Amino acid sequence: MPTNLEIKLKLDSFEEKLQLLKKIGAKQTQILNQKDIYYAVPKGLLKLRTENKKSTLIFYNREEKRKRRWSEFYLLNIDDKNPSSFLKKISEVEAVVQKKRKLFLFNNTRIHLDNVKGLGKFLELETMVVNGKPDAEKRFKEIIYFLKLDQSKQIRKSYRDLIIEKKTK
Repeated sequence: MPTNLEIKLKLDSFEEKLQLLKKIGAKQTQILNQKDIYYAVPKGLLKLRTENKKSTLIFYNREEKRKRRWSEFYLLNIDDKNPSSFLKKISEVEAVVQKKRKLFLFNNTRIHLDNVKGLGKFLELETMVVNGKPDAEKRFKEIIYFLKLDQSKQIRKSYRDLIIEKKTK
């Protein structure tokens, strides 16, 4: 099972972070138009991600209350043209998240600059565990330092949770 270490922060602007990413040599790989449909499940989170006309079912577990946000995830690529019509027959839709994501890569870390419809701008880091958790944590701390991120301001919720909270206000 793949595992990564994550952080999410709200931003007012991407400009400073774009300059820092350029300075450290992070490579922008693509711009992704993503739509995530979250479904009700008894444990963890399940979402159908449509990304540039490809669909992937993603299940993950993440403990939001711990100091570090380790996430275990599973991916299932789907060839069907409209998997959401099938999935909504077997599970309730909890939230829909639409975002434009600029994806950068640096030292086995995915850096996302997300513009999320209805929520604003965010930065997410996902550092993959490739040589054990201590190595991932070291690389994670380095990118946090390089990007001048304030970990005390991290958001310990998924975009799903933020969308649901916004609907209930």
